[in-house]
Amino acid sequence: MLRINNVSKSFGTKEVLKDLSLTVNEGSIFGLVGVNGAGKSTLLRCISGIYRCDAGNVEFNGIDTYADESIRKDIFFVNDDPYYSLASNIRTLKEFYSSYYDIDEETYQKTLKLFGLDENKQLNSFSKGMKRQALLLFALSIKPKLLLLDEAFDGLDPIVRYNLKKSLYDFIEENEATIIISSHNLKELEDICDSYGILENGKVETYGDLLESKQNINKYQLAFRKDIDESVFDKFDLLYKSKEGSVYSLVIKGDKETTVKELKKLKPLILDTLAVNFEELFIYEHEGGNR
Repeated sequence: MLRINNVSKSFGTKEVLKDLSLTVNEGSIFGLVGVNGAGKSTLLRCISGIYRCDAGNVEFNGIDTYADESIRKDIFFVNDDPYYSLASNIRTLKEFYSSYYDIDEETYQKTLKLFGLDENKQLNSFSKGMKRQALLLFALSIKPKLLLLDEAFDGLDPIVRYNLKKSLYDFIEENEATIIISSHNLKELEDICDSYGILENGKVETYGDLLESKQNINKYQLAFRKDIDESVFDKFDLLYKSKEGSVYSLVIKGDKETTVKELKKLKPLILDTLAVNFEELFIYEHEGGNR
C-alpha cells in the first residue's frame, strides 16, 4: 500500500504540493490527472524518492521511500523526459539497470520483441515514443511492486498503446503490484484505470473508484412546456447547467435513481439521462470545485 502523508513541496517561492495526503491500494491502476503545472511530475518524484519532501513523507508498504533507499528497489519511475548519454543503447541501459535491479530475462526478451526495439541502436536516434518504449521495456522486466508512469502513452502509436495496456493488465495480475499513471489523455486512463485522483491547488481532494464516480455524476436533458423558475434546481448538487430553447442540460452529482425521481417531480415533457466519460468527469469536478 502507498501512503502519502501530508506532503508539501516547494521550489523557491512556488508551493507545488500543499499538505497532500492520499492512499493508493495494492493491485490498483491509479490515474493521476490535473491541468498543466498542477504538480503531477513533482508528486511522482516525491513518491519515487527522487525529491525530498519539505514536509510530510511517502511510505510504500510502511517504509519511507526517501529515507530508506532499500525500498526503492521495489519502485520504478518512467520519467516523461528521460535523459540518455549519447552512447547509450538498450543493451548498455540493461547493464546499467542490472547493477541495481533484478531483470527477468524472459519478460525482457518477450517485451523487446513485442515493442520491436533494436538493442544495439543508439537511443538518441529514437523518437520520443521509442525512447518511452525502451524505459517501459525495463519497467515491465524489472517487475517492481510500485510502477510510476509519467505521461505513459505520450508519443506511442495505437498498436503500441494497445500492447502496453495489455502488458500492464498482465503485470498487475502476475505481480500484485500498484501502478500510478499520470496523463493528459483521459481517454487512455479511462480504458485502464480502476481509480483516480485529481491534483488541484497542490492537493488531491477529489479521488475514488473511477466506475463509481462516473456513475455518481450524470447528465440530464429536460424540456418543459413553458418557462420555469430555475431556482427549482437549487436542491441538486449541480455541476453544470445550460439552456437552449426550452431544453435544459444539467450535470448533477448524486445517486441517479434519486435524482431522476426528484426531476420527475418538476413534470418535464422530456427527461433523458446520459452517462459521462472520464474527461467530462474531470472537467465537471474541476469546474465544480472552482465555482
